[in-house]
Amino acid sequence: MLRRGKGIELKSTGEIQAMRAAGLVVARALGAVRAHAAPGVSTGELDEVADQVIRDAGAVPSFKGYHGFPASICASVNEKVVHGIPSRTEVLAEGDLLSVDCGAILEGWHGDSAVTLPIGAISAADQALSAATEAAMWAGVEQVRAGNKLTDISHAVESAARAAADRDGVAYGIIAEYGGHGIGTQMHMEPFLPNLGKPGKGPKLRVGMALAVEPMLTGGTADTEELDDEWTVVTADGSRASHWEHTVAITEDGPWVLTAPE
Repeated sequence: MLRRGKGIELKSTGEIQAMRAAGLVVARALGAVRAHAAPGVSTGELDEVADQVIRDAGAVPSFKGYHGFPASICASVNEKVVHGIPSRTEVLAEGDLLSVDCGAILEGWHGDSAVTLPIGAISAADQALSAATEAAMWAGVEQVRAGNKLTDISHAVESAARAAADRDGVAYGIIAEYGGHGIGTQMHMEPFLPNLGKPGKGPKLRVGMALAVEPMLTGGTADTEELDDEWTVVTADGSRASHWEHTVAITEDGPWVLTAPE
């Protein structure tokens, strides 16, 4: 049965398993997008691919209609950080860096995940940026454990991003305005999960909580701007961005990545 832990939704084992089913739908949709993403393909086509996979599973896209969002995925190309609107007129080209965010609702439960995909051959700098973002996500996932505090996750994400920056010789921008969140019977729930900060702060994590861990890094500034469509967020300096995300549940045995492929 659902309970509240300092404002954060707590789920039973069965409810977490229901979230896993939703997470697997998201994983399959992103897998289909990955298989179709190539030079000459539009982001609108990729949106149709994801939408079909979600609906074929008996689920509903989380994003479509959410506060008026017009599509089933967010497709953010190059300098677009997040919330990019797919379009039939936006055709991918060799060397593009594409971040795809996808959500699905199955029997009332939400799954939410994002990946960054290379379109054809991409630069070494873009490969490193995506790898750094993914590593930061996994560092955060590792801290989604009962007994930790919320910002232990934030600190792990930031520390991994800064370690990658030192290794790669690039001052990666860590986006502060956007971050992770609670998830369950709604897509966005308490708490907001920052992608940087000191450890040991915020609510104590408990078994039954579920969080979306989603770092966004850039190859330049951490400053962003929102386009006139009132959705698409871009880097202020035009540098490229990467976005990775998984939905993670806290179990007695540690983190369970609900949106990981089977």
